[in-house]
Amino acid sequence: MKKLLLTATMVLFTIYTVAQNQQEWERLYDELISPEDEDAELQESTYEALTDLAAHPINLNTATREDLERIPILNAQQIEEICEYLYRYAPMRSLNELMMIESLDYAHRQLLSYFVYVGADEKQGYPPLKKILHEGKNELLGTVQIPFYERKGDKDAYLGYPYKHWIRYTFNYGTYFKVGLIGSQDAGEPFLSRQNKWGYDYYSFYVALRKLGRLKTFVVGRYRLRCGVGLILNNDLGFGKMTTLSALGRSSNEIRGHVSRSESNYLQGTAATVSLSKGLDLTGFISYRDIDATLNQDGTAIQTILKTGYHRTQKEIDKKHNASQFLSGGNLHYFRNGFHIGWTGLYYALSKELKPITQQPFRRYYPQGKSFWNTSIDYGYISRRLTFQGETATGNCHAWATLNNSSVMLSSDFSLVALQRFYSYRYYSLYSQSFSEGGSIQNESGIYIGANWSPIRHLSLMAYTDIAYFAWQKYQASAPSHSRDYLLSMSWQSPSWTFLIKYRLKRREKDNPIGEGLIWKNEQRGRISAQWSNPTWTVKTQGDISYCQYGGKSLGWMVSENIGYASQKWMVHALCGYFHTDDYLSRIYVYERSTLYNFSFPSFFGEGIRYAMIAQVKVIPRLTFIVKLATTDYFDRNVIGSGLQQIDHSSQTDLTLQLKWRM
Repeated sequence: MKKLLLTATMVLFTIYTVAQNQQEWERLYDELISPEDEDAELQESTYEALTDLAAHPINLNTATREDLERIPILNAQQIEEICEYLYRYAPMRSLNELMMIESLDYAHRQLLSYFVYVGADEKQGYPPLKKILHEGKNELLGTVQIPFYERKGDKDAYLGYPYKHWIRYTFNYGTYFKVGLIGSQDAGEPFLSRQNKWGYDYYSFYVALRKLGRLKTFVVGRYRLRCGVGLILNNDLGFGKMTTLSALGRSSNEIRGHVSRSESNYLQGTAATVSLSKGLDLTGFISYRDIDATLNQDGTAIQTILKTGYHRTQKEIDKKHNASQFLSGGNLHYFRNGFHIGWTGLYYALSKELKPITQQPFRRYYPQGKSFWNTSIDYGYISRRLTFQGETATGNCHAWATLNNSSVMLSSDFSLVALQRFYSYRYYSLYSQSFSEGGSIQNESGIYIGANWSPIRHLSLMAYTDIAYFAWQKYQASAPSHSRDYLLSMSWQSPSWTFLIKYRLKRREKDNPIGEGLIWKNEQRGRISAQWSNPTWTVKTQGDISYCQYGGKSLGWMVSENIGYASQKWMVHALCGYFHTDDYLSRIYVYERSTLYNFSFPSFFGEGIRYAMIAQVKVIPRLTFIVKLATTDYFDRNVIGSGLQQIDHSSQTDLTLQLKWRM
């Protein structure tokens, strides 16, 4: 009876599916993130992981739990319910069957459809090398960004030309085998000269194997890794508060090859996960790599580990690879009947002692030394209705950090989630990344409570409250301080129309402008948008407003219009927006479509107009050409930026060209 119902559903939603496939996942992802909360580097890593999944979607009928855990937008509860559905009713015949997964709301079903597909349920062992080489897919991507302006550094400081460019190659055979290579050059860096005689300033390469008998994952080269919920090790995915919980609650580790243009947040060596017995996995990893650093005067100690990756001037080149770091560790993980428990141990050392400048009180408990270790226990239970997971960690800092969260689905349209964290001000791990208000896993305790409710079809309501306390001084807070964060979001989605209303109030104690005691910095942000789309056209109107009170009042707003056209060969999208803010405090963030693997979420302040147009055309079936032209015209200034990045003009225009060859 259930299969008959699903067959009828497939017929009724045929028109809906055609329209949906014309949309782009980036717009849906935009509605789930808060850029002002997120680490830009990890946010870009998440975007690149989703872009790669969109190019190489996963077959649901052959997907394992580990395959589903590679999809960042799915939480543990959703993964569990999909696995249960596949166990009972596989093979799936259509993506419309995702409607039977209660924990997947309309927005997540839409977004998920770009990263998975329904194919043949073929049970096979690891494919032979001949088949991999013959049937694997190659993709070569070349990108160049051309500025129509001159920076101050281009005249007398930067050692290279002002063009930014990179190449990216991937070879992929399903979920079994993958090779990646990237060469990247930032504007101003030497190319085929000086220290870069071999071409690009930065290269990255990896080979990855999956599902080779008991060997679940093996990566050699440069890679990213996440264990537990990230209290001691996570250099892979990053989210803001609206989506962080989707990354938590995973019951296994994730190892992913690194072919990002990010030059800092990766490991170099090898990592592997082996199945010891049913439900019991062992992950081991080792890494050695050079790092950029600012050294003390005699060059014997590290003051700051640099992550910018810029090597444009002689001073920046002098800081390139002047230290190294070694890391090794392992994770033992057991999963059975929804329960999981794991242990992670991590040892890492630097070639020079880390001695940050700690005269300022808020830096007093920054990590110091030459060698470090961390260990943690992660645990949890996953079911269709109830999920609980957490991690407790310590290290040679002799302090503790713990994070625990639980979610319950009270009905098919209402769910609650609660999260508690405590990070001692003495705790540290150089590789930690998880849920936080302060931006680091240190000096923070708090409670987060959120709810998702769909009272009627197509309507979704989301709200959260996050309360945090910082027991030690922080940057711009010379005493123990508090923060409050509240958000309410309402969206209505149908095959043709999408309406979104979002309001956020964020309060945080900071030093007052004259440095005498703490005062509340109050930020209010609102967004309202309406979008209409059909299989060919997309039109979106959006309004953003920002109001900040911190020793004064700052108001900002922006109105933008997006128009897109898509066919089998062409895609054209244009944006035009006018912004007006009193200063930087009331800046506006707006998502902007860009070329492949190039995340774009710029902020605007002052007064001006933003124009952007991106076009994509399939020259031949295997060759795609993408071009983007973007301009920001300011009405309130004749100089843009400062220092070596200063542009002596009131406008800034960039042209990006990209070619993609697939075979």
